[in-house]
Amino acid sequence: MRDDEPLLRWQWRGYARNHQHPRNLLLHIVAVPMFMAGTVLGLYGLLRLNLPAIALGLVCMGMSMALQGRGHRLETHAPEPFAGPADIAGRILAEQWITFPRYVLSGQWWRALAGRSPAPVPAPARPGDASGQDG
Repeated sequence: MRDDEPLLRWQWRGYARNHQHPRNLLLHIVAVPMFMAGTVLGLYGLLRLNLPAIALGLVCMGMSMALQGRGHRLETHAPEPFAGPADIAGRILAEQWITFPRYVLSGQWWRALAGRSPAPVPAPARPGDASGQDG
């Protein structure tokens, strides 16, 4: 959990650790732009009161989340569980619009895909967990 650490800092700190599998990376490179397009389309539909645009936007976002969820099942380290509805919305929007694009633009996505990513940073120890390792 992130306690009082700002969301973007917390998300970035563990991002490479949860995004190492090549198929997950490839799914993300397709699914994140799909989520972004769906978000824009959905907002356009809301502003124009265009039900088909809203529906298509929601379908794009839902398909994107399904693809990314499928990709995350390939990873050795599962993402942290969500803490509630506000955490779900905040983390998803931050990842789709800020953290994943930053991961790509920094070159870390390509290095991870090519198998040249630096050793992942171990997860911080959780209260009551003497090993500091995830299960």
